[in-house]
Amino acid sequence: MTSSEPMDITQHEFVKEKHINFIIEQESNRSYEYWLSEHLRMNGLYWGVTALITMKSLNEKTLPENSVVEFILSCWDASSGAFGAFPQHDAHILSTLSALQILKIYDNELKQLTLGQKSQLVKFIKDLQQPNGSFQGDGFGEVDSRFTYTAVSALSLLGELTPELCDTAAKFIMDCYNFDGGFGLVPGSESHAAQGFVCVGALAIMDRLHLLKEVEIKVASWLSERQVLPSGGLNGRPEKLPDACYSWWALSTLSILGRKHWVDLTKLENFILSCQDLEKGGISDRPDNQTDIYHTCFGICGLSLIDYEKYGFDEIDPVYCMPIRVTKKFQKWKAN
Repeated sequence: MTSSEPMDITQHEFVKEKHINFIIEQESNRSYEYWLSEHLRMNGLYWGVTALITMKSLNEKTLPENSVVEFILSCWDASSGAFGAFPQHDAHILSTLSALQILKIYDNELKQLTLGQKSQLVKFIKDLQQPNGSFQGDGFGEVDSRFTYTAVSALSLLGELTPELCDTAAKFIMDCYNFDGGFGLVPGSESHAAQGFVCVGALAIMDRLHLLKEVEIKVASWLSERQVLPSGGLNGRPEKLPDACYSWWALSTLSILGRKHWVDLTKLENFILSCQDLEKGGISDRPDNQTDIYHTCFGICGLSLIDYEKYGFDEIDPVYCMPIRVTKKFQKWKAN
């Protein structure tokens, strides 16, 4: 869809029950694509759990706690001391954060983990930090600003952030800031809305948002320019199509900065609703495309950011992408 094409402004209903069924049926669909996506299974479980709890529909009927926790613990990589995406997969920082987020949602005290496992997790994460403050995703060397957010968020959930780690991590994040107001994967790389979230979100977790004081307006302006009219959806980079997932990545960052009103929330809401499959449930990147659990999760989280009370949702925390009733017991950040 381009900005010159007309947009159907019809207000669609939110088909909650169909979305619930779409989410819980994902595990039963053991297609060829299912097995190809083993490397995303822990993330996918987190997306499903988050969508359900945001809709206040996470219970023993939808995703039984014992089954979920059993799967997560089966993904423990004892050789690394962290979680893989699937049983017998190597540990990675992305699957480790998703595992901790899910366990935190079910039990804020993380009682499912032993003290030994918690100690191993802390060591695994801290050992991934590089001298310049960046983090690798695992032991194979790839560096990405999203790994910094993931590591910082995971350590926050474990109550193990230290000032020394935060100081160097924050410096790396600020090195990823670009002249246009966006943030990149690494210093000098192209600005992207998702990197805006991980960089600003990490600063919020580490209580370092004051580092943005001189450029905060520029950051918020770049993010608000991601709205593609007349569709109302947000994109990840200039000249790209709108995508429902950026209803989270861009809007959450604006929320952290206290400026989500800098976009037209009504048009964005209509765009998300237009991406629903009204017959089978689920949300896609754009209207009439194939639905998936990823866009379903972040479309629902976007609606929570826009007006959680209207939909009877839990209020989502724009920093942690978990309900505020879960994060309020440990989060320290405050919107400006």
